[in-house]
Amino acid sequence: MKNKIKVVGLGPGNLDFVTGAGIKAIKNCEIVIGGKRHLEEVNDLLDNQERFFLGKLELFKSFIIDNIGKKITIVVSGDTGYYSLLTYLRNNFSEELFEVIPGISSFQYLFSRITMTWEKYSLHSVHGRETNYIEALEKSDAGIVLLTDSENNPIEISRKLIENNIKNIEVIVGERLSYENEIITRFLLEDYKNYEKEYSMNVTILRKV
Repeated sequence: MKNKIKVVGLGPGNLDFVTGAGIKAIKNCEIVIGGKRHLEEVNDLLDNQERFFLGKLELFKSFIIDNIGKKITIVVSGDTGYYSLLTYLRNNFSEELFEVIPGISSFQYLFSRITMTWEKYSLHSVHGRETNYIEALEKSDAGIVLLTDSENNPIEISRKLIENNIKNIEVIVGERLSYENEIITRFLLEDYKNYEKEYSMNVTILRKV
């Protein structure tokens, strides 16, 4: 296919951490698709491209069908390969239609900021879903990483760990990662009540110490 649809991962958010290939795909497209926040993030890269705001998935699907053959770039948050819109695209179109350009994952970024490697950590999401992170933590040698939301936040997670008699854990919370008002907070599990939550979504590392 001449013009494959590009699926570009925005990484943690700041354009400084979007890959060169991703920036090229955004600049050179005829149509850019994404959520409101995503398109605001890439606004400085755009010129006269048509913009389609991602809303109802059926409308999105119809729009793709009507415009196949044009240079389309779809921007998605975070990692294209982890709980991504890419799953929906693969389930509804031929995979041959797409070229995927991944971005830096928020958990990769956080580990880089604290100068740690993450090969011994398992990655889980409690963002809009339930995950048995206590069991996952018990099975892990080093610890786990959680993508959180407003309900499953570091305070609630810490409280549940304490209730389950989990000890010797450092909690590392990354908020607004890659932005100027980025906040990275580290505290021992038993001190979680001193943590002041700023934002609803963040990356939380539970590190065994």
